[in-house]
Amino acid sequence: MYEFLSHRENQLLLPDDFFLPFGGKLNKENRWVKLAQLVPWAYAEKKYAKSFRKSFRGQKAVSIRVALGALIIQERLQLSDRETVQQIVENPYLQYFIGLEGYQDHPPFHPSLMTHFRKRLSEQILREINEIIAVEAAKTTQDSDRDNEPKSGTKSKGKRTTKRRSTTEEDPNQGVLLLDATCTPADVAYPTDLNLLNEAREKLEEIIDTLHAPQIGRARKPRTYRDKARKEYLAVAKQRRVNGKVIRRAIGKQLRYVARNLHIIRKLASRQPLTLLSRKQYRDLLVIQELYRQQRMMFERKTHQIEDRIVSIHQPHVRPVVRGKAKARVEFGAKVSVSMVNGYAFLERLSWDSFNEGVTLIESVEAYKRRFGCYPKAVLADQIYRTRQNRAFCKAHGIRLSGPALGRPVQGEEATEQRRVARQDARKRNAIEGKFGEGKRRYGLGRIRACLAKTSETVIALQLLVMNLERRLRDFFVSWLNRLLSYRIPAFGNIFEV
Repeated sequence: MYEFLSHRENQLLLPDDFFLPFGGKLNKENRWVKLAQLVPWAYAEKKYAKSFRKSFRGQKAVSIRVALGALIIQERLQLSDRETVQQIVENPYLQYFIGLEGYQDHPPFHPSLMTHFRKRLSEQILREINEIIAVEAAKTTQDSDRDNEPKSGTKSKGKRTTKRRSTTEEDPNQGVLLLDATCTPADVAYPTDLNLLNEAREKLEEIIDTLHAPQIGRARKPRTYRDKARKEYLAVAKQRRVNGKVIRRAIGKQLRYVARNLHIIRKLASRQPLTLLSRKQYRDLLVIQELYRQQRMMFERKTHQIEDRIVSIHQPHVRPVVRGKAKARVEFGAKVSVSMVNGYAFLERLSWDSFNEGVTLIESVEAYKRRFGCYPKAVLADQIYRTRQNRAFCKAHGIRLSGPALGRPVQGEEATEQRRVARQDARKRNAIEGKFGEGKRRYGLGRIRACLAKTSETVIALQLLVMNLERRLRDFFVSWLNRLLSYRIPAFGNIFEV
């Protein structure tokens, strides 16, 4: 059961009203106090309440302020579920951020509820909340940049205003859109065929033990050769340099052990119900059956590629994504397409299967128009986005797509100008690469620790939301500093002038 907050509870509590038993007041300039003012709690509550049944029975659910606030704290500080609750207990600013009216020395909720928060706040809800924050902030930044543009032409203020209006009427497109895609690696071990088959064999042996337990003393346990299979696996896995033929021979042996165990389980299932298995064991059995089919097919075809390849029994939704990077040619996780406007990131597409990011340009541009009311002046993207279809779309809507035009290369001054524009576009496009680096180094985008596909998608969307909130805080600080630097005392000029 979810109960909507009352009018007083829905209002943002002032820092002065937060009760501290040891005296004192909260600092209004604290980052968590400022951050609480940026999140649209009321809108998030409407979306959050839809995940509950319309019933008045059951325990009262935790409010959206507590749920979303705790997730933001976790991703901002990169904490575990238990450590997040401990930090909230120890820090009054964090308690204010999640909406408590006063300091309390006991946990506001159990750490196990963090998983339920991630399930209820889906990736789509967080994407909508992120757009509310990022669109407003990007518009504010865009307007301030337009006001601070150096005005050329006549010295008259009225003539300058007239010229800017006429330019806007001639060119209705505004802003610059940056596009790129990246992989968000999951927290899984680097998969090899031999290790996957060995793990599958060990899990099947545990399933056989569970199914045979009621028959102990009445029937003989089937032989699985687990000790022999383990020794054969370690004989190859412990070697530093292994020949390809040796690895293939070891994979063939493990495949035969897995096939034998699956055959034994089918025989035991005819006498014992599979309900003896736990939920996790039954899920692993289904995954291993598909894993065995894929590994058998690749072994027979002498290849390492297959559609929807399973690379983790624990997380079967994870897929290999070929990125061609110098550090790792293949990454394992979800592939995301991200657009960026004035430093604020938007999640355009998230998929566990690899896709060509070039096909997302048109939908990203249309999303830009929906958010800001106009098409961008320019789209800065790498070569994979410069297809004929995308070029034709941008040309039809008056959008400049970065990169050289199709056809014979130009010569002379025009070529020099193209190279200058290309270098300038490359410098601007580095911002979205820096945004990926910020997310992967600082906010955990480089290793998604959630286990389920749904919760992993929530974590990815949440990290983009946290990055935009941090960007908004930095913009507040810069605007405050600019106002301070421009403050003048009569007869003294600027207070920072020497």
